Parts: sequence; C-alpha cells; structure tokens
Amino acid sequence: MSERRVLVVEDDPTIAGSVIARLRAEGFAVAHAGTGPAAVEAAGRLKPDLIVLDLMLPGFDGLEVCRRVQAQRPVPVLMLTARDDENDLLVGLAVGADDYLTKPFSMRVLAARVHALLRRADRSTAPDAPIKLGPLEIIRSERRVRRDGAEAHLTPTEYDLLVYLAERHRSVLPRERLLAEIWGWAEGYGTRTVDSHIKALRRKLGADLIRTVHGVGYALEAETT
Repeated sequence: MSERRVLVVEDDPTIAGSVIARLRAEGFAVAHAGTGPAAVEAAGRLKPDLIVLDLMLPGFDGLEVCRRVQAQRPVPVLMLTARDDENDLLVGLAVGADDYLTKPFSMRVLAARVHALLRRADRSTAPDAPIKLGPLEIIRSERRVRRDGAEAHLTPTEYDLLVYLAERHRSVLPRERLLAEIWGWAEGYGTRTVDSHIKALRRKLGADLIRTVHGVGYALEAETT
C-alpha cells in the first residue's frame, strides 16, 4: 500500500514543523503550504488523502481554502483553530471540514484524529437499500440525502452521522458512542464535536428530526410513513 498523502496548511513555522515531523513519523507523505492560495494550488496538484488546515492564513483564510478545495474534489479536512468560538466551528463544518482541534493541542491527539478520519474515508461505500423515514430520504448508493424531496448537501461526516442515527431510529445514542463509532475516538472528551455536527444537521434538515436527551445524547425521531 502506497503512503497516504497529507497536506499541512499552517503559516506558523514552529507549529507546521511539529505537525509535519509527527505525521512523517506516523508514516505519511507530507507536503506543506503556508498561505491560502498556495494551499488551494497544492491540493489541486497533489490530490492529498487528507488536509490539516489552519483557520487563520495569509492570502485568504482556511474557510475559503476549504470551500475551494471541496468544490474541486471532496477530501477529509481536519481544521486547526486558535479560537474556541462555536460560530467559527459551525462555519468550518458547513464549508466541508470534518473535524477540528483547538490550539494548543497534543501531537498524539492530532495523529489519532488523522488516522480516524482516514479510516472513516476508507469505509466501504457499497450500495445499500435507501432509508425512508417520514420526510427524510437517504440514498446510500449515492450518498445523497433529501428532505421533502429537496436535496441537502452534507459533508462526509454529517452524512455518516445521519446514517448512523437513522439506522437506529428512535434509539438514544450517547455522545461517547457516536464519537467512538463515527470519529473512531477512544478518548472520553470531544463531545462538542458531536454537538457541532448535530447543529449543522439541524440547520440543513430541520430542527425537528433529531431530539436531544440532555446529559445523554441524541435520537433521530422522524415520523415514518
């Protein structure tokens, strides 16, 4: 199996050097870009398997990089941000980021997140029967989602999360279980990642489909026909 290619987009030389060194030690072929325009050019030329993307960049920011890269070719994106602002995180998820880390972070956690995202990307996409739950339709053979006939454009992570909830319709699923099954995290923290993706799904599909069970997790409860 050939080396997996990771593009690191970070303008801080110290952080970039540390991330690159750790990922190379994990066995990845790593390229680097330090500005928004350079990142988009490198992504188009190198076609990486994953992008580690800083939010604040010269030229244009990581959100714009993510928009342009995902428009060219879908690719898993791990966003790095120095701001723990929920609006920034939601916008990042909306433009195609799959996960995020807030600075400062440990290189061990970063490596674990990268491996988990790539494992998810490698999952089989074999055709499956569509799921129809009331106004919600999931066409698994095409990885497409519709509500009331209108198509909803979901990121790969949003889609995987929705399918997992839909396959367990009405079951209350703890955040920790969702983290383990969707993101592949063994750590007990990181539940805000789940919450942010649920908010993104509600924004795109309507707030009535997913119920919050406070202190536990979430359940998809579409009325079946």
